[in-house]
Amino acid sequence: MHRAARKVLLTPLLALLALLGFAAAPAHAATWSSSEQWGTWSNGGYTLYNNIWGSGAGSQTIWANTYSNWGVWANHPNTGGIKSYPNAKKVVGRKISAINSLSSSYNVTVPSSGAYNTSYDIWDSNYDYEIMLWVNKTGPVGPLGTAQGSVTLGGHSWTVYKGSNGANEVFSFIRTSNSTSGSVDIKAVVDWIKNTKGWFGDVTIGDVQFGYEITSSSGGLDFRTNSFGVSFS
Repeated sequence: MHRAARKVLLTPLLALLALLGFAAAPAHAATWSSSEQWGTWSNGGYTLYNNIWGSGAGSQTIWANTYSNWGVWANHPNTGGIKSYPNAKKVVGRKISAINSLSSSYNVTVPSSGAYNTSYDIWDSNYDYEIMLWVNKTGPVGPLGTAQGSVTLGGHSWTVYKGSNGANEVFSFIRTSNSTSGSVDIKAVVDWIKNTKGWFGDVTIGDVQFGYEITSSSGGLDFRTNSFGVSFS
């Protein structure tokens, strides 16, 4: 869940507002942007969400040129607890047994400070099960649940965690080293959960989301999705 020339004499207040505006926007004029808590935009069969859902959040602006090229400027305080998960979402809507292939590629530019993870958030259609794939993380952040060991799956090596947030089961796959670009075989991941571990049955895969789960970004940080896409058959 979202961003002719003339000379003017700026007062100090206007100058400050202008600086804040520049800080909250991409370097170029985006096709769409929003600073609204639940700002959304649909493009190319995907939906982008600003999605500022946590308590104690600061300000955040999402911008996009396409579903594949978008980013976020976020200024959340240096306190605990997730503040937001700006993301792009593709709906699959198929049972696992009816999916021949399901994969995604990503290329991101992320800050070296703050506390966040860059992750896929994959849901079944009833929102009973949540699969998180963390491709990178920075700062004091960690997954829900208890460690279940390590596995090489879908083109990456992960440490796996299993838990519950009280509303749904959560399976978190934390990449053993940070990555800013690559591809993930999501079908291999859901097959492993279903067939090898038996943690769920032949559920319908609903949302495949990709974005930034931000805990803190004090002073304002930029998160940029240079390219992203989901494909399935």
